[in-house]
Amino acid sequence: MICALGAAVCFGTASVLQAVAARAAAEPGSDAGVDPALLLRALRQWRYVAGLALDGCGFVLQIIALRSLPIYAVGAALAASLAVTAVVAARLLGVRLSGVEWSAVGVVCAGLGMLGLASGGEGHGAGSAALAWSMLGIALGILLIGAAAGRLPERPRALVLGLGAGCGFGVVEVTVRLIDDVSPAALLADPAAYALLLGGGSAFLLLTSALQRGSVTTATAGMVLGETIGPALVGVVWLGDGTREGLEWVAVAGFVVAVAGALALARFGEAPAATRGPADDAAERDHCEK
Repeated sequence: MICALGAAVCFGTASVLQAVAARAAAEPGSDAGVDPALLLRALRQWRYVAGLALDGCGFVLQIIALRSLPIYAVGAALAASLAVTAVVAARLLGVRLSGVEWSAVGVVCAGLGMLGLASGGEGHGAGSAALAWSMLGIALGILLIGAAAGRLPERPRALVLGLGAGCGFGVVEVTVRLIDDVSPAALLADPAAYALLLGGGSAFLLLTSALQRGSVTTATAGMVLGETIGPALVGVVWLGDGTREGLEWVAVAGFVVAVAGALALARFGEAPAATRGPADDAAERDHCEK
């Protein structure tokens, strides 16, 4: 659980940096659902690069956690990254949290505590080849959904992009458990490896677009739902994830409480306007004059 919480800290801090960079990299008047060039523009922002570095650290910690904990516990911990984002925004960016939002942070912590108490070890189910191919199909479908999102009105577009990003991260959570042999020859023949790469890449693309367009609060809420519920069910039904004996209800309650608290903090998926400082405004003026 320590690794899962460490991943949440990395992802939560990175989201603040990436949201600022995604907004700064936006093309005026651009209204497409997914803009692949947006990633290239965002990579010119130091905040986005720093966020990617934190994401890399978080991903390593996530893999370690998924190798020893049920998917539902890791997924809830990753959703709790929104609580980290809220606290980081409050401490570093001067964003004011209401009493309700501080309560939501406490609710998330309480839910994670319940999960830590009740969750058992990693399930011993190996998963089937059909499940691996299904994950690859879902990863491909996420790209298609993202491409179609540009035709939707603003609010449903944000929700679709967020859900798509969450499902992509969910594919990563499941496929990490499906890959046993990491030798090059085995990876080249394993559909789960391709699903992991495609799912993770699609999730980053859709999430970057969601951070830049529409209601980011709606998109973030969709992402939380997409990366927790589906993967948790796959872990329980197909991979043998369970709880400590007699504590099933504690695990279910902890999962629900942690995810509900994260949803209450969904607005922190969007970078606060306060993150723009005088130096940023001066740099933008210089760019426009050139």
